[in-house]
Amino acid sequence: MQDELTALIAADLGIKDLPVAEQQTIIAQFGEIALKAATLSVIGKLASDKRDEFTKLAETGDATALKTFLDREVPGHENITRAAVAEEVKRFRAFQAT
Repeated sequence: MQDELTALIAADLGIKDLPVAEQQTIIAQFGEIALKAATLSVIGKLASDKRDEFTKLAETGDATALKTFLDREVPGHENITRAAVAEEVKRFRAFQAT
């Protein structure tokens, strides 16, 4: 399953012809960038008085509590996250084209 996921991501990023080790390195680096972009997009939609609460929940590592918080405070946060990741894929592909 992991190999299939890696192959799909590599295809999306346009790096499927690279050696697997290079693909994995790029995907890991891209994942960090995409996560940061998604987080910033969601935080940008969060009311300023709720950002400290978000930070505290994120630091606990309790994914369920964080999701519940985001469901309540940022309706549609999943779509915001998807859009941010899609934008990062587009930027990556544009960078590759140069």
